[in-house]
Amino acid sequence: MSISDRPLRADALRNREKLVAVAREAFTGAQSPVALEDIARAAGVGIGTLYRNFPTREALVEAVYASGLDEVTASAATLLDQFAPDVALRAWIQNYADFTATKRGMADVLKAGWAAGRLTTTSTRERITAAIASILTAGAESGELRPDVDPDDVTAMLLGIFLSTAPGSAPQQTARLLDLVVDALRTR
Repeated sequence: MSISDRPLRADALRNREKLVAVAREAFTGAQSPVALEDIARAAGVGIGTLYRNFPTREALVEAVYASGLDEVTASAATLLDQFAPDVALRAWIQNYADFTATKRGMADVLKAGWAAGRLTTTSTRERITAAIASILTAGAESGELRPDVDPDDVTAMLLGIFLSTAPGSAPQQTARLLDLVVDALRTR
């Protein structure tokens, strides 16, 4: 086992998680590049700790992206355990909208990661569509959501909404459009 294969110590893991959380907050809605020194300071660690965990800005952005994707896809099951499928769907869509907003502050770095093959849009879309499918299936079984909807169509609708509502647009418009999607998916 090499040094890089060893699991992180508890304090090192906490530092890494704190760096990712602080970076996510900093990147959300950022109009200009965020200084890595500011992220380290806000996380309560030195810049050396940041660079030990994330040797480049790209590595940090990719970790933020991966963490957010993990959270948003995993939240489908949690929401289904707590709510009726139609309510879970609307809450999950909001989680996805928040994840997408976070990506806007990291767009240039993410595009470079996709171009270099370190990140794949196919994998992201598959995971998002699978989360939607799980909610649609539960909703069809309960009779609350239409059984004839292709989850990939819902993914496409959501992406259309997120791309058409610019960062400066009214959040009420996005919320209204997301409500319309859920309403269109309910059984009549």
